[in-house]
Amino acid sequence: MDDEAAPGFPRAWIEFGDPADDEQVFRCDLTWLTSRWNCLFARGCQGVVEGRATDGCCSLGAHFSDEDDEKRVAAHAARLTPEVWQFHRTGTRDGFTAATSGGGRRTRVLQGACVFLNRPGFEGGIGCALHAQAVRDGREPLEYKPDVCWQLPIRRTFEWRDHPDGGRVLVVSITEYERGVWGAGGHDLHWWCTSARSAHEAPDPLYVTYRPELVELMGQPAYDVLVDMCENRLAAPLPLAPHPADPEG
Repeated sequence: MDDEAAPGFPRAWIEFGDPADDEQVFRCDLTWLTSRWNCLFARGCQGVVEGRATDGCCSLGAHFSDEDDEKRVAAHAARLTPEVWQFHRTGTRDGFTAATSGGGRRTRVLQGACVFLNRPGFEGGIGCALHAQAVRDGREPLEYKPDVCWQLPIRRTFEWRDHPDGGRVLVVSITEYERGVWGAGGHDLHWWCTSARSAHEAPDPLYVTYRPELVELMGQPAYDVLVDMCENRLAAPLPLAPHPADPEG
């Protein structure tokens, strides 16, 4: 789409050892982490399915990462009431999960989107009921929502790197969950926000606005190192490989 920057642009990466684990190295995409991306849900998001902009990226339901992820969400879902969850009756009566074709589990899709998504016009407010409940409780939404929901659009991958001396280290990459990462299905998405210029309007960079999520993914010691790396990059007169969706200048 015209709003999205073309894929395959150069990125600036940095590697550093995990202060909390000698056998782990972080490889971080500074182009992405210092970008001005922010979530546009309910304020300009065009949605991943054409004609369903108000769904945001919730149209397809959320795939659980494992059994623990599903159990954690179930514990918080049990606390939701009809006042905060539009589909409380259906979700509690018929369940909020479904099997995937690959043998995994995900949240149910009801009326075209995730069963936890409150739609426009609901008195309790539009958006994820789990997210809203976490805010009401004064907790971080990542504690209540499925892993995939709070991690997106950050992508974390793991790869073992063998050393010539026979040792090995686990390389943890933190980068952008860009459209192409979805595989063949990514090309079918109506719109994807990470490279959309309209979504790169935040006054603060991503490593600041996504601090809770990054701390959860990396640990506080590694996040502190990342902050120093990002601040040094932003202090440079002409940072290398800026994100093409960011505002110029």
